[in-house]
Amino acid sequence: MSITDTPVESSSEAPQRFPTPDLRASALAEVTAQVAATAEANDRSGDIPWEGLAIAHRAGLLTATVGQEYGGPDLGPAEVARILIALGEGDPSVALITANSLAVHHGQAVGAHWPLAVYEDLLTRSQAGPAPVNAVRAEPELGAPARGGLPTTTAVADGDHWILNGHKTFATGGEALAYHVVWVLADDGRVGHLIVPGDAVGVRITRTWDHLGLRASNTHDVDYADVRVPIENFHEIPRVGGVYRDPAAVAGLWSFGHPALYIGVARAARQAFVDFATTRVPISLGRPISTTERIQAVAGEIDTQIATAETLLFGALARAQADEPAFGAQLSLIKVAIARAVITAVQTAVAALGNAALTRHHPLERHLRDVLCVRVHPPQEDSALIAAGRRILDIP
Repeated sequence: MSITDTPVESSSEAPQRFPTPDLRASALAEVTAQVAATAEANDRSGDIPWEGLAIAHRAGLLTATVGQEYGGPDLGPAEVARILIALGEGDPSVALITANSLAVHHGQAVGAHWPLAVYEDLLTRSQAGPAPVNAVRAEPELGAPARGGLPTTTAVADGDHWILNGHKTFATGGEALAYHVVWVLADDGRVGHLIVPGDAVGVRITRTWDHLGLRASNTHDVDYADVRVPIENFHEIPRVGGVYRDPAAVAGLWSFGHPALYIGVARAARQAFVDFATTRVPISLGRPISTTERIQAVAGEIDTQIATAETLLFGALARAQADEPAFGAQLSLIKVAIARAVITAVQTAVAALGNAALTRHHPLERHLRDVLCVRVHPPQEDSALIAAGRRILDIP
């Protein structure tokens, strides 16, 4: 989504219709435990994690960024990071679907580009139960747009409607989405997002998602065949200097939801390591392996990497919110560093436990598969490093 950082003016504040989530550590730990109860089964089946989404809905987590003018709690990026860490520790597929929904609600809170009646429908659905929403952008030939290019998905004006046609890939939330925010090229040359009901005639989900990790995220392909969408549902993404620049190409304050959820995965891996180490008693040793200095050192290394990731995350959010001069240019690098730390944490646990950790019935195997997905979220590592190198070397 195209997100601005300037709140919209509101003439009055609506009565609160969505709960303010309980972000106490004990409350979030309870949500984590409840969501985790079905994570393994959903990973194996690839089904939409409805149970976990329902838990997140009841806790008010799916609507935590709804603006105050719409009756929401309008939580900030640090609070959202805590929510996504807790969900990621329980089930990262639930966390990813939630992260994307929270980004869209935040975008509406600060930009108000949804038609009021359409957004009201989304809010009504969100009161009744989980109503995920996501930006649907990637395409087979182009991939994700963060590296440049224009969509081949088109919107052609037809009276008071657009006619939408195209094929999208990696639409996280897939069959669960109440609304798709579709990246399109309009017939008048504008680039933007078209807000499309998930149940609109002509929208077809193709179950293509057969991935290493986040298997329950329902990140399938979508075909749009002559889908009629009201003309007011289009939101243009402004061009900069006459050129379209994808907003996801550079990390911003509100783009840290994705790395936050993988910190949750690393926390889950740490606990899985502890559970194994404190209960594994080899005959040759006669006591739990947790009593050995080797395992204690490994546990310390895992904790070091998680502490590093958490400090980078919340430190970056604090510095960005304080509007420190020139720090914004480093946000993409911070995302890279967080990704490296959480992957190292999980790989360290897996390497220490060997075959046991790579067995399907052990949770570390799932955590390893899931944490590797942190690398796919834009801006990706090579793009961030090249941009930073050009900046410090003063190369245009």
